[in-house]
Amino acid sequence: MASENVIEITDDNFVEEVKNSQVPVLLDFWAEWCMPCKMLAPVIDEIADDFAGKIKVGKLDTDNAREAALEFGISAIPTVIIFNKGEVAHRFVGLQQKADLVESINELLA
Repeated sequence: MASENVIEITDDNFVEEVKNSQVPVLLDFWAEWCMPCKMLAPVIDEIADDFAGKIKVGKLDTDNAREAALEFGISAIPTVIIFNKGEVAHRFVGLQQKADLVESINELLA
């Protein structure tokens, strides 16, 4: 992960880092072999840096964290889910524009 503001989410830390988070969480479901995921990665890093201290940004490798991927019905990657108070607030499937993700984050922070 390029940004120090992006945390790795696993099945082991999912509840603590996402469901119990006191701030909104943007979670990128990805895999190493996924080319669109690699294209989205710089956008995720930028958002993590832009919103440092306001939201939590994480990446979950669906090959290594199958329980969480199954729980949220991840059938295509990249999928980005924005959680608020442990609940799904916004869901994006496929390659996304930064502006669309930022707009959703700003709605939650308003």
